[in-house]
Order: sequence, then structure tokens, then C-alpha cells
Amino acid sequence: MMLGEILANVRGRWSTHVVVTGGEPMIQELMPQLTHGLKELDLHITMETAGTVYAKVTCDLMSISPKLANSTPVRREGGKFAAQHDRLRYQPEVLKQLMGEYEYQLKFVVSSPDDMEEIEKILQETGADRGRVVLMAEGTAPDVLFERASWLIQICKRDRFRYSPRLHIDLWGNERGV
Repeated sequence: MMLGEILANVRGRWSTHVVVTGGEPMIQELMPQLTHGLKELDLHITMETAGTVYAKVTCDLMSISPKLANSTPVRREGGKFAAQHDRLRYQPEVLKQLMGEYEYQLKFVVSSPDDMEEIEKILQETGADRGRVVLMAEGTAPDVLFERASWLIQICKRDRFRYSPRLHIDLWGNERGV
């Protein structure tokens, strides 16, 4: 779909907010033009990114989800992509640049209380505002999410982070494209 077609399609919608997500939207060559066009439609724009690539985009909220070690695909295709993923998943200089230029939140997907050590390290290295941190339980099954939410909510209360449920899983299950 061409840029003009995308903007025309969005123009025909009733929404006042748009979330640009991916894969990784910041690697798309025309992303700056797309976000500028969306802003011209008077939309509130949230950009979802892993924070590993910088692009000068237009948005109201940069929602940055740095990938933790728990995201390394060690089992997928025999770990074929694990080393590359691990090398690229965390780019502190890019994170700092995005946090310095945009209204932001840092959203971490947490699978174990042990992940908190890595999150704390990232917050220290980047100088992130702890009040902008959102924690979300990792998982695609409601029972797993419920179990993880029970201890993750306690961590959020203790450390004054925000908590986010995985509403899309509650509503549609583990479906792509919803």
C-alpha cells in the first residue's frame, strides 16, 4: 500500500488516536512522512518501538519497549538468531536520544522477578524517569498472565512503576493482526 493510500484509509476512520507498531516501525524508510501525514490529520500518535533504531518521526508518545534477555530466541530454529538478537536488542545511546527528544514511556515485558535486575540496570544506564516505566507480564495464555500479574503488580506497587495488562490477549487470545 502506498503512503497516500494509507493516509486516505486512516482519514476515513473515526479514531482520534493511532498507534504505529510493527515489527519495528522505525526501520521503515517512509515512517517520518507517514507520521507527519498522520499528525496533519490531527491524530494523537503513539509510536511503538524497541528503541534500537533512531528515526526523526512525529509522535505524541514514544512507547519504547527495550528487549530484555528473556526475549532472546534461544529455542527458535535451534537458536540460529540468538546471538544477533542479543547483540542488537539493547542500544542505550538510541534509547537516550529517543527519551531526550520525545515524550516517552518505557514498557518492559517481564517473565520473572529476576528480570528486575536488568530493568534497574537499563534505568540507571539511560537515566530514565522511573515514573515513566510500565511493566507488563510476558505470556500469551490467560492463566500464565494471571500468575505473573500477581507478583508483578506487587513489584509495581513496591517500586512505584505502572502496570499494564495484556488486554489484547484477554480480548482475542494469542491472535496475530488484531
